[in-house]
Amino acid sequence: MQVSTPNNVKIYNLIAGKTLPEWLTDRKKRDLQKKDADIQRRIQLIQDFEMPAVSNCIRSSRDGQYLMVTGTYKPRVRCYEVAQMSMKFERGLDAEVVTFDILSEDYSKVVFLHCDRYVEFHAQYGRYYRTRIPKVGRDFSFHYPSCDLYFVGASREVYRLNLEQGRFLNPLVTNSVESNVCDINPVHHLFACGTVEGRIECWDPRVRSRVGELDCALSSITEDTMVDGLPAISALKFKDGLTMAVGTSTGQILLYDIRSNRPVLVKDHHYGLPINSIEFNDPQDLVLSTDSKILKIWNKHTGKAYTSIEPESEINQLHVWPDSGLIFMANEEPKVLTYFVPSLGPAPRWCSFMDNLTEELEEMETPTVYDDYKFVTDTDLENLGLAHLIGSPLLRAYMHGYFMDIRLYQKAKTIAEPFAYEEYRRNKIRQKIEETRDSRVKTNKLPKVNRDLAQRLIEEEDDKGEGKKKKKAKEASSLLQDDRFSALFSNPEFQVDTETEEFRLLNPVVRQQKKKKREKREKLEDQFQEVEEDEEEQEEVEGRGSDDDSSSSEDDRDLVEELRKQHRDIRRERALQHKAERERDAATNLTPKFYELKMGEEFMKDGEGRKDSKRKMKASLGERVQLQEETDKMLRLSGQAVGSKELTFNLRKVEKPRETQRKLDEAQHRLERKEVRRSAGQYLKKPRTKPGTFWKGKKKK
Repeated sequence: MQVSTPNNVKIYNLIAGKTLPEWLTDRKKRDLQKKDADIQRRIQLIQDFEMPAVSNCIRSSRDGQYLMVTGTYKPRVRCYEVAQMSMKFERGLDAEVVTFDILSEDYSKVVFLHCDRYVEFHAQYGRYYRTRIPKVGRDFSFHYPSCDLYFVGASREVYRLNLEQGRFLNPLVTNSVESNVCDINPVHHLFACGTVEGRIECWDPRVRSRVGELDCALSSITEDTMVDGLPAISALKFKDGLTMAVGTSTGQILLYDIRSNRPVLVKDHHYGLPINSIEFNDPQDLVLSTDSKILKIWNKHTGKAYTSIEPESEINQLHVWPDSGLIFMANEEPKVLTYFVPSLGPAPRWCSFMDNLTEELEEMETPTVYDDYKFVTDTDLENLGLAHLIGSPLLRAYMHGYFMDIRLYQKAKTIAEPFAYEEYRRNKIRQKIEETRDSRVKTNKLPKVNRDLAQRLIEEEDDKGEGKKKKKAKEASSLLQDDRFSALFSNPEFQVDTETEEFRLLNPVVRQQKKKKREKREKLEDQFQEVEEDEEEQEEVEGRGSDDDSSSSEDDRDLVEELRKQHRDIRRERALQHKAERERDAATNLTPKFYELKMGEEFMKDGEGRKDSKRKMKASLGERVQLQEETDKMLRLSGQAVGSKELTFNLRKVEKPRETQRKLDEAQHRLERKEVRRSAGQYLKKPRTKPGTFWKGKKKK
């Protein structure tokens, strides 16, 4: 069982924990229950309280003994007897259930509205009767005084089926194209239906006439709401004779007093999802509203959030057990979500042990849901190299950061900082050594960090201690004795750098302020000690006040002079530093670098080379070939236009030093002698062609 405390409200998740597969044998299940501690600690409030795939609707009987759930796949309904905490029966259905209602005190009379327009009536033994409505239905309500069923759906008509006579009555014609939801007031039986145009139409079943109409679409739009399209009515619920709650398809809940056409309160879920269920909690004056993402509990008078529940799967319907804090939610997963909130009310009578269990858990220190997760920001993710996980299921967005699994965080931390543990261990050992040293005989020894600051604080403490105001002395000593400021004198990162320009410019001002305070305090002490009633002494006090004015002006002049002196010193130091840098640059021996030019390249000035290269780049291919022939006479093209082309080129000789040429000649001579020995007697002299000549084809005869 998991415990979470959003907004300091304890919420117990009763379905958390391991589940056993259905294909396991009974013996295997018993063995696992004996060995696995997590399975032993889990709470199974109702046995087999789940569906094969998805649960759609959930209702409880008025006598508080039965709980019915519909779901898929295949379409079915399951009835649970809460006194036995187990399933009583299960029935298969022909189509998926849109909604259903229990008409009797127990499970003996149930009405199901299917998605294929069929309405089924079930008795205690099974299906009793089946009929069909003209249009697809979306919701229905039962009017007990007249035994009429009101069906709304994809039509402007509200169909009425009288269960006493067993026939359809004349429908109610609305002003809308379609209707989504409907409800009947439990006090005066006023029938209300919500339309796709965002209107609420109210009818009196006694006279079958429209008695009122509310435009909720315009009322749901406020300054803080962002609406895309026309809001339709998606949920409707009466609390008492006067209060009505309306949910829209854009995520707003409007509370109305039916005597007024303006909402008393507008609450926005800020998700833009349709509201699918609304419930009331009378003892706490709270409203419970759900969309497919979240359940929000808030105050009906102020709209202030009380708490919220955000499951991992989408929510289909909400059901609160009457007069208790037990909450059921049908969702898009096999298990039916079950939560217990003690602050909303006590546990039901059939599971009263939940109160004792939660009291014991409150006394024990149990881990919360967030103990298994680590909150990280964008900067932390970048430092860990996990920024690419943003948007994946491994990170859950929350406020200005994300929640991630603590195991993943520890692995990433170990990879990003492999020596962090060793450094942490050394710091811990150092702290332990310092703690043992503190237990020895203490001497008035200054700390290693910020010695001057500690010395000045000790002096001020001694000066204040000698006076009469011990309260100020106590405040002055708090900086040295308070644990919150201990890092100021122990952590080297907090060392005050007295050589910076900021400190040198600020230090005179601070000293001057402290000097003024000290002089003022000393003069006040002298005045209190030497007060007499003679007029001469009063004149001396007045004269002393004038001296104070003159001394204050002198102090201001001294402060200005000291600041000017600091500015002059800083400018002088900067000039000396620049001069030293220039001398160091001048003294640096800058030796020229020599580069070897490749064969065939010419060295030219920057301007000439740049101009020549630009001229060559602008010239065409023919002009460049002609320019090359005129300058170097390296290329020569001859032949006819239809074939027998000849391209001749001459390699330019580059004069080399004599020593290099001699070494090359010797190496060439050695290679030739080796070749002669290898092919002695077999060398055939080939006709030599002109160097650099290639034949493209044979000449025509």
